[in-house]
Amino acid sequence: MANAEKVAAVAELTGRFNDSSGAVLTEYRGLTVAQLAELRRALADHATFTVVKNTLTKRAVAEAGLVEQLSSLLVGPSAVAFVDGDVVEAAKGLRDFAKANPLLVIKGGVLDGKAISPDEIIKLADLEPREVLLAKLAGAMKASLAGAAATFNALPAQMAQLAEALRVKREAAEGSPAPDAGTGPDADAAPDAEG
Repeated sequence: MANAEKVAAVAELTGRFNDSSGAVLTEYRGLTVAQLAELRRALADHATFTVVKNTLTKRAVAEAGLVEQLSSLLVGPSAVAFVDGDVVEAAKGLRDFAKANPLLVIKGGVLDGKAISPDEIIKLADLEPREVLLAKLAGAMKASLAGAAATFNALPAQMAQLAEALRVKREAAEGSPAPDAGTGPDADAAPDAEG
């Protein structure tokens, strides 16, 4: 590869590391071209799987400022899955393919500038898709808002009941209200006096 081609390849890789939300390094030794094509189809909208030379990748990693996170993983033949879409779906695609094809080994990677181990990538793959998590969050928020609305709706009725109870208590404390004519103990005595 000519020097200009190497510089262009490193610049492209550096851009991919900087522009993608994550990158997963894998070892692909022993996989056939057909299997690599199958993996690329499995990752389709979520990641781009690229086989690159380690020397070029090391330069790109250095230029992207990811030496701490990725340099130890660049041993042996490496391929990089650059995550362009849903991180969880990309992790699932890699995990599922690695289960079916044990020759694909997930070495680790970087997500939003932080190193992630192969175990963390598998845990990420076990998460539900983003849409499902958002739907659950929306449902939980709706339930809490419905509870708050019910509480606020109940407040006026509770205030009215409290006011009525307070009125009854005050009347009891002040004594009975003034008796109406024809009722009460004096009303019974009046007809006897006349008669």
